[in-house]
Parts: sequence; structure tokens; C-alpha cells
Amino acid sequence: MENLKLSDKHKNILQKLTQGLKDVYREGLVSIILYGSAVSGEFVDKHSNLNLLVVLKSTDLENLKKSSKLIRKFNMINALFLTENYIANSIDIFPIEFLDMQENHFVIYGKDILKDIHIDIRNLRFQCEQELKAKLLKLRQTYLMLHDNTTALRNLLFLSFTSILHIIRNVLRLKGKKPPYLKQDILKEIGTEFRIDIMLWEKILAAKNKQVKLSRKEIEQLFVNFVKELESIVTIVDKL
Repeated sequence: MENLKLSDKHKNILQKLTQGLKDVYREGLVSIILYGSAVSGEFVDKHSNLNLLVVLKSTDLENLKKSSKLIRKFNMINALFLTENYIANSIDIFPIEFLDMQENHFVIYGKDILKDIHIDIRNLRFQCEQELKAKLLKLRQTYLMLHDNTTALRNLLFLSFTSILHIIRNVLRLKGKKPPYLKQDILKEIGTEFRIDIMLWEKILAAKNKQVKLSRKEIEQLFVNFVKELESIVTIVDKL
């Protein structure tokens, strides 16, 4: 774990958890893989989780229960328990998730089951379109209920911004690009590829990071304009 940009405290947590899982599952444990911000270098203490893919030979509930006490000891651990068979049969359904794992992962124990997975670009396009359209519908419907509640509207805007930016990052793949990881870099690529003014997106990101304060009027205007931009992007994705 020497190459990971994590504190000794977090490395120690991973070592203890790894040993605990090995003791619990023994030959039933296939892999323990760290993925996400802890590998990409964006890990922020007290804000980020340590995301782990734990591959077992069996994920029956009785088998999973064996590690429940161990997992609960570490509240910053976000562990996903899967089998190799489940992964092989789910790549077509969750291409975004598996691409993200494949792009930033570190094998702590066992074999690298992410290295050779192949994502069909058609499945990626379908998931991107489906999720963007679902987000758009939710934003429209929720706006009717929350437009006069500034705090709720702001929270919805910030939460939606993060998840939508993550999806659009993968839309860049559909256009033949290797997407960047940092949010600011993703915005620059979006501006280039979709020919949109990213000042709106940058302002939302700055407000989300508490770098600027927004008035009640600004929040609603940002929300409305954000939905309009999303409508344009959905139209583009629909034609890819």
C-alpha cells in the first residue's frame, strides 16, 4: 500500500480489515480491491469513504453475516460484496460503475478481477441516457414541490449536480474521450465537447464547495438554468 496517497491511519485501517476478512472467509475470499478517491488521490479525510470491492465465492446472507461485526468497526469503510459470477453477469447493466472501478483501483488481496473486464459501448450509452433522463424527470417534478423552499432547492441542486456530473463524465467516453477525474477538468471537457457555457456549472461547483454564497434568487435561477442545460445534453446523448 506504499503507493497509495493515504495517511498511515487509513492504511492501518485497510490492513486490519483485510486481515479480518482473510480470517473470516479464508479460501472463500477471492479479492479485496480498493477503488475510487482513495486510489485516484482525491481522498479527503472526514469526507471521503474507503470504497472496497470484496469478492467472495458466496454472497449468501448467512455468509455475509460473518463479517458484519468487522465491517461495523470501521464507519468510513464502504464495502461492496460481490461474486465473480455476479460481476460477469452485471457488466452490461452497470457499465458506469464498473468502468469507474476499473479506472481507479488497487488490489489489496487476491487477483485483479477488474483488469480484463470489457464494457460494450452500447450498454454504456444506454445507461447514460437512462440515468440522465431519470434525473431530469426528478428535477422537474421535485421543483414543483420545492421551488419556494430555498434550502431544500439548494441541497437538491448540489446533490443532483454531483451525480449528473459523474454520468456526463462517462458520456465523454461515448465521444471517444478518456475523461478526466477532477471535477474542474470534467467541466472544461464538457464545455468543449457539448459547446456550452460552463460558467453556470462552475458557479454551482464553487457554491457547493462553499467558495461563494448564493442568494435565494440566485439559487432558483441556477436551478432553472441547470435544468435547461441538462435538457440540451440529454438531447445530444439521445442522438449518439
